[in-house]
Amino acid sequence: MAENETLECITEHERILQEIESTDTACVGPTLRSIYDDQPNAHKRFMEKLDARIRNHDREIEKMCNFHHQGFVDAITELLKVRADAEKLMVRDITVTAQTEEVIRCRIQQRNMATTVEKLQLCIPGTTSAFVYYAALKTMEQLEKVYIPRVSQYRFCQIMAENLPRLREEIKEISMSDLKDFLESIRKHSDKVGETAMRQILTAQDLVDFSPVYRCLHIYTVLGDRETFENYYRKQRKKQARLVLQPQANMHETVEGYRKYFNQIVGFFVVEDHILHATRGLVTRAFTDELWNMALSKIIAVLRTHSSYCDDPDLVLELKNLIVIFADTLQGYGFPVNRLFDLLFEVRDQYNETLLKKWALVFREIFELDNYSPIPVDTEEEYKLVVSRFPFHDAEIEKQDFPKKLPMSQSVPQIYTQVKEFIYASLKFSESLHRSSTEIDDMLRKSTNLLLTRTLSSCLQNLIKKPHIGLTELVQIIINTTHLEQACRYLEEFITNITNVSPETVHTTRLYGLSTFKDARHAAEGEIYTKLNQKIDEFIQLADYEWGMAESDGRASGYLMDLINFLRSTFQVFTHLPGKVAQTACMSACKHLSTSLMQMLLDTELKQISMGAIQQFNLDVIQCELFASSEPVPGFQGDTLQLAFIDLRQLLDLFMVWDWSTYLADYGQPTSKYLRVNPATALALLEKMKDTSKKNNIFSQFRKNDRDKQKLIETVVKQLRSLVNGMSS
Repeated sequence: MAENETLECITEHERILQEIESTDTACVGPTLRSIYDDQPNAHKRFMEKLDARIRNHDREIEKMCNFHHQGFVDAITELLKVRADAEKLMVRDITVTAQTEEVIRCRIQQRNMATTVEKLQLCIPGTTSAFVYYAALKTMEQLEKVYIPRVSQYRFCQIMAENLPRLREEIKEISMSDLKDFLESIRKHSDKVGETAMRQILTAQDLVDFSPVYRCLHIYTVLGDRETFENYYRKQRKKQARLVLQPQANMHETVEGYRKYFNQIVGFFVVEDHILHATRGLVTRAFTDELWNMALSKIIAVLRTHSSYCDDPDLVLELKNLIVIFADTLQGYGFPVNRLFDLLFEVRDQYNETLLKKWALVFREIFELDNYSPIPVDTEEEYKLVVSRFPFHDAEIEKQDFPKKLPMSQSVPQIYTQVKEFIYASLKFSESLHRSSTEIDDMLRKSTNLLLTRTLSSCLQNLIKKPHIGLTELVQIIINTTHLEQACRYLEEFITNITNVSPETVHTTRLYGLSTFKDARHAAEGEIYTKLNQKIDEFIQLADYEWGMAESDGRASGYLMDLINFLRSTFQVFTHLPGKVAQTACMSACKHLSTSLMQMLLDTELKQISMGAIQQFNLDVIQCELFASSEPVPGFQGDTLQLAFIDLRQLLDLFMVWDWSTYLADYGQPTSKYLRVNPATALALLEKMKDTSKKNNIFSQFRKNDRDKQKLIETVVKQLRSLVNGMSS
């Protein structure tokens, strides 16, 4: 049993030795303690075992050393050689270290210099940055007054101090360059600035970057040269104002030309207004007022000139709207604009002129296309359509069955409608003018009066004088003007309904249309009389009397019967004319016919007239008298119309009856049977009937054997000459 314990002890010691050989030295303590804690005398046996292990390792080491001895000797030899090289290297390393320290010191100096340069550059940023000029000047001032004096012994500080004035000038130049760029930019873009301001009413600061002005102003102020800057800025802006106020030559041709002109001006003064309020004295109120007054005079002169070139009312209306927006915009910035609104009255007159020219063309076209016949209406709908366009009321016509005719021609409702359209067009100009209803009413009535008394009146007068307008057309024109005259009160009501100004108002202007249509009607009446006379003259020129005929044909001349028929049919057309017009025309025609026949008898080219020709002539005059007595136009009292031929009748009766004794005896008496026979007329005709040629004694018809008759004729001639001479004396 003791033998087994000994074996176990040996085995345990072997394990402990292996553990000591293979374990970290920090763990050996507990292992050794276990030997002493074991059986008694165990440590002695362990020590013996340990000594045996050491001797074993020594033998192993000796074997190893013997095996590597030569290599070890060689290594020692090499190591000795390396030692010498190491000593050399150490000397050189010490040198390098010293040089490295010197390099480090140089690098530190370079870094410090770079930092210094960087800081100096930050101190004078005006040389490189356009946005911190003012700060740069402040920094330079600090350098000059505070920091440079502290290190003035250094050369670079002296150089810096010498360069500061130059740097200040460079900053001035750069800031001035920025200002010039700013001025050029706002000159180019002033129309855009103005357009936006007029459309949206924004502030200038919303539209323009003013920082170049502020910077330049601050810089010049800091440098004590503000007055120079102010003078330069004001001078440049005055120049730009003159450029802005100069219009394009063709500005009046389009609304865009006017719009760009106004936009530029608004843009200019929006900028100046902001400068006035934001810069404390760069510009003054007096300066901007001076600029505005100069601009206002130029603007008014330009608009007067260019608007006068315009003949398009729509363009003039657009111009008016632009002027209103322009004035309202600048008034919002505090600029006085009363003169612009006064100018609008002149533009309004120009607008009315263009309207009048436009409506003159409208009226002419209506007159040219009119058929000058009463308007036919076949149905109730057609009738209502006409009276909806023109205020026509006639109880008698309304009672008539369809189809029927209205007395006026188609031009009447068209003219009436166009006058209303003119009033609407004229009203458009009054919008947004900030005028009272009374002023607008007055403007409308005045412009409408111009339309009626000038434009329409002129068109009517020209129409009446046109060669193709005959008697039928003239009659219709008279009827038309009568109805248009009656419609004037409805135009008054039309304007009143628009303006809500009572026509009874003291200052209300009345429409003068009544005089226009009366004048046109009188002109048409006069033209009727003239054309009737011209037509009578045409028939008279067809007369072909055989003045030497022995006796009459027993019937009236053909030309005269044609003339009578023409007059009869013409006066039938006159039934729609006012009574006095038809009567005057008829009386005028009969008087002209009577005068023409008398002139035919007394024509100096006619040398001889036979009694047969007198009888034939008498038959023609009888037809004229019959026509007059047939009442071709109603309304004459008694034989008023026949009296147109009384001179001819008494003259012919005197010769037909040969009643010279009565004529001579009663001459000068108011009750004389031949009161209308002038002695000179009787003498002229009697001399045409005397036997002067002896070849054709026309008096042979009267008592050939009565020589006393010839003596009587001679006596009558002498007495007539005596009467004529007495009248002339």
